[in-house]
Amino acid sequence: MYHALYRKYRPKDFDSVVGQEAVVKTLKNSVVNNSFSHAYMFFGPRGTGKTSVSKIFARSINCLKPNNGCACGVCNNCKDSFSRNCIDIIEIDAASNNGVDEIRELRNKISLVPSNLKYKVYIIDEVHMLSIGAFNALLKTLEEPPEHAIFILATTDYQKVPDTIISRCQCFSFKRLSDSVVQNKLAFVCKEESIEIEDGVLKNISLLSNGGLRDALSLLDMLVSYSEGKITMTDFIEVNGVVSDEQLNFFIKSIFSGDIPAVLNSIFEFENSGKNLIQIFVQILNYIRDLIVGYYLNNCSLDFSVDLLQKLANNLNEKMLEIKKSSNAKVYMEMFFLKFINDFVSTSDCAGSKKVEENSNDVSFSKNDEHKITAKKEISKIDNDEFIESVNEENHKVLVATSEEKESNDFTPLILNISEIIRIRVNNTLAFASKKLLNEEIKKFEKLNEFTFDQEFGYIVCALLDSKIRAVSEDNMIISFEYDSNVKQYLSIIEKVTNIYSKITNSSKKIAIISDAEWEKYKKEYIDNLKKGIKYEFIEEPNEVFEELEKNDIITSSAIDLFGDIVEIE
Repeated sequence: MYHALYRKYRPKDFDSVVGQEAVVKTLKNSVVNNSFSHAYMFFGPRGTGKTSVSKIFARSINCLKPNNGCACGVCNNCKDSFSRNCIDIIEIDAASNNGVDEIRELRNKISLVPSNLKYKVYIIDEVHMLSIGAFNALLKTLEEPPEHAIFILATTDYQKVPDTIISRCQCFSFKRLSDSVVQNKLAFVCKEESIEIEDGVLKNISLLSNGGLRDALSLLDMLVSYSEGKITMTDFIEVNGVVSDEQLNFFIKSIFSGDIPAVLNSIFEFENSGKNLIQIFVQILNYIRDLIVGYYLNNCSLDFSVDLLQKLANNLNEKMLEIKKSSNAKVYMEMFFLKFINDFVSTSDCAGSKKVEENSNDVSFSKNDEHKITAKKEISKIDNDEFIESVNEENHKVLVATSEEKESNDFTPLILNISEIIRIRVNNTLAFASKKLLNEEIKKFEKLNEFTFDQEFGYIVCALLDSKIRAVSEDNMIISFEYDSNVKQYLSIIEKVTNIYSKITNSSKKIAIISDAEWEKYKKEYIDNLKKGIKYEFIEEPNEVFEELEKNDIITSSAIDLFGDIVEIE
C-alpha cells in the first residue's frame, strides 16, 4: 500500500526531527536525567513536528535503556510503544472529542496503571478546541495527576488555551522551519525516492509551504502524481495555481509604470486561467521582498524605485487578511492596485512612469496614453472613502446577505422528504464520482480554515471542518459526520450549509450529509454492486417538500420554548 510522503518520512526519533533543535535538546536532556514534568504543552504552526515529537518523547520516556535521550528501539517497552496496538500511549483528537463527557471519561480511566510501559502518556492534539467545561474537567486532573500519568498537549492556537492550563505545563514553542531547512529535507526525500526535480521547484515549494514541512511534503507528493518524468517549474505553476516570475515581473512593471489597462488585463487573465488570486497576492509580496533584500544585501540593480517597492510590500502585507476574507478576490485585487497607482505611482517619478500634469498643454502622447491619463483623472476624483467602499462592497453584500439569511432561517421549515433527497444525492454522486474531483474538492475544502472565526457563519464552517469528504462528482458531494446527532442537526439547515460552503469555495455542488456508519453501508453496497456488474444510474432529484408552518405557529412555538407554560397565547 502506498504511503504519503509526509507519513513515510515522519520522524521516528529525536535525531530525525529537523528545525526544532532547542525543543529536542531540552526533551532529550530530561530523558537522560530522568526528570519529567507531569504535563507538557507544544504549540506552534501546523506541520512543524508537534505531534511527531510528542510520540517520540512518549516512547523515549518509556524506554528501558534510552541511548542519549532517544528510545533504543530494541527493548520490550520500545517494541510495545512502536506498535499500533499500544494501549499505554493514548492519542486524543480534541477537535472531535471536545466535550466535557469525553474528558470526564479520561479522568475515570487515568487511575488505571499502565499495562506494559512505565508511564501512561496522554497526547491531546489541538487542545484549544476543547470546550470551557472540558478545560475545567481537565484542570483538576492536571492539578493532581497520578504518578504514572504524563500529559502532552499540542495546539496551533496557544492564545485560546486558558492560562490556568498553561501555568500547569512546561511549554515549548515550535517555530516555523526556515526555507533552507525545508528545501534540504525535500532534496533528501527526492534523492531517497529517485525523484527528478528542478532546483527552482524545491525553492518554490518551501516558500509556498510557509515553514510547514508536512505541507511541503504534501505538495511534493502532488507534483509527483501530476508530472510525467522530471518535475519542472511548469508543473509547479499548473498544480498550485500560481504564475511565473516573468508574469510577475511584467505585472509589477505595469503597476509602477501606471499602465492601468495592462494591470486590469493581467488580473483578468490570472482569473480566467484558473489561478488562485489570493496565492498570487502572496506571491507578489514574496517577489517584492526578494527584490528589496537583493537590493540592500547584494547591491542588485532595480528597475523600480525602492521606496515604491517598500510601500507596495507594506500595503500588500496590511491587506493580506482582508483579501482572504473577501467574497470576490478579483474585485478586491483590481481596486487595491488601482488605489495604489492613484495614490503613489501617478504622483511619483519612479522608473518607467510619466508624471502627467492636468493643465499641461505641450505634452505629446498617443491615443492609448490618452485613455490611461483619462482613467487616472477619473480615479483621482474619487474620494478615499469611496475607494474603501468600492473595495469592500462585495464583502458587505455577503455579510448583509448572511445576516438576512440568519434572520430568515431562524424558523426554517423542515424538509419532509430530506431522507429521499439525500439517498438520491448519494446515488448520483457514486454514479459519477472520480478521484480527481475528490482531490480538487479537498483542496477547495481547505479554504474553510480561513473563516473559522467569522461571527456570522463560523460555527457552520467549524462543523464542516469536522466532517469528512467521502466522494465527489461534477454536481454532488458526500460528507459524513461521526455522530447521528450532528447529521440530524445539519440536515435541518442543509440549504444554509450548502450556501455558505458555496460562497467560500465557489463550489456549486449539492451536498449529501450522512453519518460515518451510513457511509460504510453505502460503500459496501457500491462495491458489491460493482462486483456484480451493476452500474449506478442518474436519478432525478425531487422537489423539496416543506413542512407547513404558519407565522403565528412559529411565534407561539418560540414563546413556549422561551417561557414554557407561564405564558398564555391569545
